[in-house]
Amino acid sequence: MTQRFLFLAGSSRKEVTENWEWLEQNLLQTLSIFENENDITTFVKGKIQGIIAEYNKSHEIREDDDTDKFKEAIAKFRKLFVMPEEEKLVNYYSCSYWKGKVPRQGWLYLSINHLCFYSYLLGKEAKLVIRWADVIQLEKNATLLLPDMVCVSTRCSEHVFSVFLNINETFKLMEQLANIAMRQLLDNKGFEQDRCLPKLKKKSPKKVSALKRDLDARAKSERYRALFRLPKDEKLDGHTDCTLWTPFNKMHILGQMFVSTNYICFTSKEETICSLIIPIREVTIVEKADSCNVLPSPLSISTKNKMTFLFANLKDRDFLVQRISDFLQQTTSKIYFEREITGSLIHGSLASLLSLLKLKSRHMRGELWLLFSGAINEMATHPGYYEDLVEKSMGKYNLATEEIERDLHRSLPEHPAFQNEMGIAALRRVLTAYAFRNPNIGYCQAMNIVTSVLLLYAKEEEAFWLLVALCERMLPDYYNTRVVGALVDQGVFEELAHVYVPQLYDCMQALGVISTISLSWFLTLFLSVMPFESAVVVVDCFFYEGIKVIFQLALSVLDANIHQLLGCKDDGEAMTILGRYLDSVTNKDSTLPPIPHLHSLLTDNGDPHPEVDIFKLVRISYEKFGSIRADVIEQMRFKQRLRVIQAIEDTTKRNVVRTIVTETPFSIDELEELYALFKAEHLTSCYWGSTSNPMSRHDPSLPYLEQYRIDLEQFKVLFALLFPWACGTHADDLALRVFRLLDHNTDALINFREFISGLSVLCHGDLTEKLKFLYKIHILPVKKMHTPDYRMYLRLWNQETKAKLENMKDLPKLNQSQFIELCKTLYNMFSEDPSEQELYHATATVTSLLLEMGEVGKLFCSPAHKDEDEDDDEEDRIPACRSKRERVRRKPCDGETNSCITGPLEDIKLEDSSPKDTATSSVMLISDDETKDDTSTSSYSVLSAGSHELDDKLQCEDIAEDTVLIRNGGLPHSDWAITFEQFLASVLTEQALVQYFEKPVEIATRITNAKNVRKVGHQHMSVSDYEISLSG
Repeated sequence: MTQRFLFLAGSSRKEVTENWEWLEQNLLQTLSIFENENDITTFVKGKIQGIIAEYNKSHEIREDDDTDKFKEAIAKFRKLFVMPEEEKLVNYYSCSYWKGKVPRQGWLYLSINHLCFYSYLLGKEAKLVIRWADVIQLEKNATLLLPDMVCVSTRCSEHVFSVFLNINETFKLMEQLANIAMRQLLDNKGFEQDRCLPKLKKKSPKKVSALKRDLDARAKSERYRALFRLPKDEKLDGHTDCTLWTPFNKMHILGQMFVSTNYICFTSKEETICSLIIPIREVTIVEKADSCNVLPSPLSISTKNKMTFLFANLKDRDFLVQRISDFLQQTTSKIYFEREITGSLIHGSLASLLSLLKLKSRHMRGELWLLFSGAINEMATHPGYYEDLVEKSMGKYNLATEEIERDLHRSLPEHPAFQNEMGIAALRRVLTAYAFRNPNIGYCQAMNIVTSVLLLYAKEEEAFWLLVALCERMLPDYYNTRVVGALVDQGVFEELAHVYVPQLYDCMQALGVISTISLSWFLTLFLSVMPFESAVVVVDCFFYEGIKVIFQLALSVLDANIHQLLGCKDDGEAMTILGRYLDSVTNKDSTLPPIPHLHSLLTDNGDPHPEVDIFKLVRISYEKFGSIRADVIEQMRFKQRLRVIQAIEDTTKRNVVRTIVTETPFSIDELEELYALFKAEHLTSCYWGSTSNPMSRHDPSLPYLEQYRIDLEQFKVLFALLFPWACGTHADDLALRVFRLLDHNTDALINFREFISGLSVLCHGDLTEKLKFLYKIHILPVKKMHTPDYRMYLRLWNQETKAKLENMKDLPKLNQSQFIELCKTLYNMFSEDPSEQELYHATATVTSLLLEMGEVGKLFCSPAHKDEDEDDDEEDRIPACRSKRERVRRKPCDGETNSCITGPLEDIKLEDSSPKDTATSSVMLISDDETKDDTSTSSYSVLSAGSHELDDKLQCEDIAEDTVLIRNGGLPHSDWAITFEQFLASVLTEQALVQYFEKPVEIATRITNAKNVRKVGHQHMSVSDYEISLSG
């Protein structure tokens, strides 16, 4: 009976090898002193158990350690789908995948960048890989047949998964991962694992991976920051159920306490009752009060402004007090400033809101905005930040500052505050400072209008921090270059309109009004469409409740005009009705004189609409549409974000293709397929590393053609998949040469237009264009990217491209070293070609012709030599001709060297065996034109032996009839050179080469092959070159 022993097990070969080497070094020698096997077994087991115990003691709560079971799943995931170590698995779930009408039971693997499924049932294997960046829709549905079902849609296919053990957890994780992918497409911020997770209690078992806990913690922190309007870097430490004593109604309100590094927060179970934020910097005393039956486990927290908050029913009070104490010790004791209203804030009901809105104090309005938005906390923790930004940005100019200057005098020009230089200067400083703080946003139209209003009710620094809160938290992505946030909320508004005003929805969609009104209403918070004194009340509501107020008011405006809108025949009539209604919204409690606004100038001269009180409109919006919840809006935003960002990506693709379709013979469909591969390669490097920064290769603010760029490593992958010359052992060297030729601005990156320009020449160019391309890539220096010659050549050829004039005589000559490299390229180019041997012979003939021409040219460059050296040098300067039909000898390898050739010129050996006479000299002095027409006089052939790889390709017997060995002439001669005309004429003498370069290339076949390679998960040499399997 055969016995099997398992010596070591691990998640990778590297781990097993390391463990085995440790055993060899630390145990094997010791075992020799034992006499029997039992003693050896006992010793080894005890030793290993001791090591494990010591390790566990020193790594008691390691956050980044996964369980052995999860490590096995990681290893299986990488093996099944050919994923590199950089691709992090988050979690895996058992489920069924519906392939057609047949369910396949298997495992769903969710990683940071991919959704993967694998099933092996009854001898049939099902494997699926979808990139999150390709997902356009993610829905959780329920039918009678499938009560729990997740549908994942891409541009080309739809995939259904069902029979989940925990569908809610799975779907939330899928949403989160898709959101990360959309964020990467939007601003190119990749995923970085958080190594500073909240500490686990000792009793807490680790049932999920560290990465899954990281994502769970991120999701909780995002909800926490959104709920309490906290800074974007605030991380939730923990939360617990409790009660809070509220003096305004003398009750203990049930809710949850949240604790983070800088804040203690509370929210009631009923969303509208109470919300509390206590900055830890304001806390002075945290003490445990005596417990009683009425008030179990109470905890009181006192602040610097002598307010005390009483919490009770805390389940783990001691642990909570310890955590708050830890954060208090970390918080600086410096008091940044004092205010009448501190950072502690209690939100109340709608009635309290409306009473606050009627405050006539201009100073109090700004203070409330700071508190409601959370801007007061960021300003308190960043003293001097705004002044530093203003100082750094002064005198600096860029695109954002130009746009700011253009819009300064368009910002509330009717208001007296902005009719003088003082107000304009303050507005300039705030907008410019923010543009330098957040260059990803910079400046966007509508920011000037909102900032103008902020400056009317807040000091300059306060207005800056209010703008930060608006752009980065309350209206995320609204003011970037593509107003993605506003487009997302436009989609949300359409969904809400479909739910709450269904009778009007179809009419508005047909007229296209919703998309028109929503952008202007949302981007300026109604400031550009309502009278100023009424619009400011909308801003008050927005800072208090967030974006849901804007949705409620927008729905109220539609609902109030529903009958008139249903009778509209075109969008102009509908816009007029809505414009007149918004002009009639008044604020009777305002003490400000009426200020005209831009929208009132665009309405007709018909009868004015009856006045509508803004406070009444707000109240109606809460009564009719107050059921809209913030969490529902966030869910809708996720759905719309997928749609909007993918629509933007599709628009980018169409614009890129439309821009270059007239410049290339490729069809539109082929260009779209090539663009998809180009973009996919960029994304691959973002996932798994690259030699260049992804931020430099993807900038959504750039023109369409420049948004995606690839570096050399990425280009090598696409070169091997798509370019017809990518074969042989020198493919990477050739890819480097092509890349440098296409890199017109020498920034080590190429865009899609540059990529297509090179591919077009090789696939659809005529013989002259292809040979010219081949010639150019060998003129560029290989080692140095930024030499003057390199830039000079590129400028010259760029001018040629722009002028559409190809002048052969303007091309630089090819020196001897470059000619050697060109020969190597030609020999490697024909690998795996059906006419390989015929092409080799033709190449040998052509290269010998070129050698002869170069030697002749050298005579014209350096005709005079010293008399005493003439005899010694003549053989090296004028090699004799030998007939093309003479047999050749291949020089044997020298045993003392690593290759047959050692010097730079030793790739080409001239054998001087012909008599030196006048006839020979006359042959060598043939003009270029004569050489092009007559090649029968003499011929030198080239044998490139500079690498061992070629030994397998070129055997002596294969080329013995027409190749001569050339004697070593020492270092490359500086006067030796050939022109492009000579190169072209020589190639034209060989029909095999002419047919090869004139042969058309079917790019569709290569595209299909490239997609198939990705589907099977082809693995490349380096980690950064792993391919992504695509769905569909």
